[in-house]
Amino acid sequence: MRVIGTVGLPGSGKGEAAAVAREEGIPVVTMGDVIRRECRDRGLDPADHHGEVATAMREEDGPLAIAERSLPLIEERLEGSRVVLVDGLRSGAEAKRFEEAFGEDFTLIAVEAPFEIREQRLGTRGRDNPETESLETRDERELGFGMGEAMTRADVTIENTDSLERFRERIRELLSKGMER
Repeated sequence: MRVIGTVGLPGSGKGEAAAVAREEGIPVVTMGDVIRRECRDRGLDPADHHGEVATAMREEDGPLAIAERSLPLIEERLEGSRVVLVDGLRSGAEAKRFEEAFGEDFTLIAVEAPFEIREQRLGTRGRDNPETESLETRDERELGFGMGEAMTRADVTIENTDSLERFRERIRELLSKGMER
């Protein structure tokens, strides 16, 4: 069994890493999907209220609210696969919770990219609404969740500044190592 988590600021490449995992047949649990589902359950548009709902969930249920809701999804996917990728940890507390749950079978990958590159990527992604929330505001909020601590806890750091194909190759290499365990 191997659980591989990703952490990184918006636009760094976490979603692309998840896409590579899916292409390799590895199940993915996207923590942002937990938040998007909660947005819809509250009658809100995830594009406009994602950050607000993520903050509310943590205020209402504690800093591990999203991690705790993700754990059963991870366990479910581990029933049919030796490796699961968890897309989008946001805090050191979440990383610690997954370390407690999976021990040495948990690996955390930090994906980093400069602000300007991330801003350009998000502009073409089409999922976010920059009029509702700027990238600076998103970065500040996510760092406020404790993302910096999670990134320093990472077992591996990938600087995602090369070509898309080079990034995808590096992710495939890391995933294949995870599948060998």
